[in-house]
Amino acid sequence: MTLVVLDMAGTTVADDGLVELAFAAAARSQGVETGSPEHAAMLEHVRATMGESKISVFRHLFGDEDRAQAANLAFEAAYEDLVDQGHCEALPGAAEAIAELRGRGRKVVLTTGFSRTTQDRILDALGWQSVADLTLCPADAGRGRPYPDLALTALLRTRTDSVRQMAVAGDTGYDMLTGIRAGAPVVAGVLTGAHDEARLRADGATHVLGSIAELPGILLG
Repeated sequence: MTLVVLDMAGTTVADDGLVELAFAAAARSQGVETGSPEHAAMLEHVRATMGESKISVFRHLFGDEDRAQAANLAFEAAYEDLVDQGHCEALPGAAEAIAELRGRGRKVVLTTGFSRTTQDRILDALGWQSVADLTLCPADAGRGRPYPDLALTALLRTRTDSVRQMAVAGDTGYDMLTGIRAGAPVVAGVLTGAHDEARLRADGATHVLGSIAELPGILLG
């Protein structure tokens, strides 16, 4: 493996419910009150599709482009406010794992379902502007997860020779689908985020790890 494609929230960055808090603000912006039956149904969909591009989620939920865009803007503003308030930290061992992989000659790309603005806000809060070789959001690739675009864009941008040299890791079933559809031989699920082992396995995980800190041991032997 010469290329390692890593998810952010839930995989290398602690989520701690921030996505759900930001979603509540987005839903309220569209008249859906927290605790209502409509909110509960929407939240169930958000949990099931963790890892997907957020604008795609809002398009599904609201069925109208203007409402989806407004909800997405409200989500981003709420999430960025939480980050600015200090609710953003790296998962234990994540920075060290990335440094070890890069130190052993692997290229590391961080991907997200957030917008570029939100992704950059997280990277700035963590001091991670140069932690990886490349960072990608759905707008950089064309489509977000569960499509293979993010992983394949990482491969193309890093001039990796083959999909067989790529490992993909994340905390959601959609991360697993992205890796499988991109042809990666190693698709590792981690148990520090949204989905459990059963969901990760069902969507194609070749390995399930306690955390991203275990990944160098798998890839570097």
